[in-house]
Amino acid sequence: MFTQFITILILVSIVGCILYGRRLIKTEKVDAVFGNPERAKGGTHWIIVGSSAILLVWLYYSWDIAKGFYPKSANELCQVAKVNESLLGLKYQFPIEEREFKSTSIIKIENKNLSKISNEIQGSQQLNSQQKTTLVGFVNKTSQLIPLLTNENLMEMDTKIKIKEMTDELRILSSNFKKKDYPFETPDEKSARQIAVSEQGDWGIIKVQAGTGSIENTIEVPLIAATDRGLKFQAAAEELTIINDKFFKLRNHNPQFKNSIKQLKEDIKAYRKDLSDAEEIASNYAKDIVKIARRIEFASIYPPSALNEMQNAIVEFDNLQKAEQGGLRFVDIFLFPAGTIVSSGTSCSEQGSGRWLPKPSDTLNKFILMSKPSVGYKNIPLLWIDMMDVSKIVGFILPDWIADILPGEYPVHSSDGVVKQNFKGKVLKVVTGDFKLFKIPVPYGHIWDSFLRVFLGLVFGILIGVPLGLFMGLNRFAKGFFDPLIELYRPVPPLAWAPLIISVLGIDNTGKVFLLFMVSLSIMIISARAGASGTQLSKIHAAHSLGASKKQILRYVIFPNSLPEILTGIRVAVGMCWGTLVAAEFLAGTTGIGFVENVAKKYFQYEVIWITIFIMGMLGLLFDVTLRKIIDKTIPWRGKG
Repeated sequence: MFTQFITILILVSIVGCILYGRRLIKTEKVDAVFGNPERAKGGTHWIIVGSSAILLVWLYYSWDIAKGFYPKSANELCQVAKVNESLLGLKYQFPIEEREFKSTSIIKIENKNLSKISNEIQGSQQLNSQQKTTLVGFVNKTSQLIPLLTNENLMEMDTKIKIKEMTDELRILSSNFKKKDYPFETPDEKSARQIAVSEQGDWGIIKVQAGTGSIENTIEVPLIAATDRGLKFQAAAEELTIINDKFFKLRNHNPQFKNSIKQLKEDIKAYRKDLSDAEEIASNYAKDIVKIARRIEFASIYPPSALNEMQNAIVEFDNLQKAEQGGLRFVDIFLFPAGTIVSSGTSCSEQGSGRWLPKPSDTLNKFILMSKPSVGYKNIPLLWIDMMDVSKIVGFILPDWIADILPGEYPVHSSDGVVKQNFKGKVLKVVTGDFKLFKIPVPYGHIWDSFLRVFLGLVFGILIGVPLGLFMGLNRFAKGFFDPLIELYRPVPPLAWAPLIISVLGIDNTGKVFLLFMVSLSIMIISARAGASGTQLSKIHAAHSLGASKKQILRYVIFPNSLPEILTGIRVAVGMCWGTLVAAEFLAGTTGIGFVENVAKKYFQYEVIWITIFIMGMLGLLFDVTLRKIIDKTIPWRGKG
């Protein structure tokens, strides 16, 4: 119901916003000329259209619309796929979907191989005339095996009877398949099947294992038929499998063929045995002839008209099963784009975009489960709230050396084994957070860890990079001294630094934050330097003429003019930091979005992978939107000079 509601809401939103936008274009008066940025402002309705279109494509190509409106369709298509798989082996032997009989194709190929090997033998310079005559004789005897299989007069009565039995079974199946109550379930069988259906779960449903709290995926597509139509195809597939096995076990081997191929094998074996080591080429040719004879022996070769009735029965059932699919065929065509449900052995699976593109409903469900602390991902939720004592925050902020620089000694235990705290010991407890205060809600989880690492790396990069960049843009010594150092490490990809930094600083947050600091530092230095050196001289001269000091010029002229470059640099640094963080968490980490994606990749958990991609995109968007608001507030003059 949720998917149906969302789909209808999206369609209504798209149509409504398009109609509103067209009406707005006709009614509003646009005074701004072409090229004016004011013309690009607003347009929330077009944002809704774009976002809704993306979500609609996701719903459609992930097959979530099919799941929402036709939840049993995958199960029914699974049963149809079982029938098609069983039919495929039979149809492969006939000119139904192929151009010719399988027998005809095999005969053409083997005759071509025999002709090729005969020409090679006769044209060989390393064989004597006696060897050529003997080997060509073997080739001719092998060629004479084929007419023994294609001659209807030589075909055994037992083989004909078995083919007729299989043909009759196909016709009986077609007759029963038309009946509404096929496969004639008893009440007990129906009750047992309904219990099995309820236990197998729904299409792509997500469960949580009892006791462990870990997420468990059930089978991708339920196998047991959940509808009457599905049951009909499931029963037919079972019967077809039996017929299929019978047909491929059957061989058209009459006594003449058996005697001829047995004699040929014995003759070639005796011939190869009498050859010396120097006559290896002749032995290899004889070996190749035996291989062709064996392929003919194990191939399903029949007289040209022996299987006509069976072919007609297969075509009749194939047309009947397509007609019995009814509206399911249209559901498959229109709601399962770029693929369908396929059967392989005893299992069914999604084959196409629905396999690697998770359904929004399943993704949302798994996201909710992974966000809960009772489930999470590797026992850690994506994002949750924990009640933390304020003392821990105080201990994190205050450095321990505050207690060390105080005069006096730390308390020493007495002979009674009691430690009496003095002032210095009490201060140490405060700076280390070893005391109790009130608790406040604090976020924690994989998302929070990644967010905090990016935020800290970015902040440190801004605090050091912006002043240094301004200094380099205004001072010859600073530019000459720091420029080689910055340009030396800036072109090196962050991943090249990652193994070194992580091995030196460890796999905890320190190494990752320092790596992100290095990424953002070079970007902020270059942005601030470009902003400072790009300030218009006329503004600086005007400030000088008005009596402004160096600090005033820096604060009121250079820094405001550098802000557009600095803020643009921050936006670039955010994207670079996110890309680097995920790679760093791939290499080493026990928490974070990159760690989650790395583990999910190993177990082919596509929903989890898409969740991490979506989270990274949303967090990056959150940073970017925040920066846009800051830009609008701090430099409203941008683009209006």
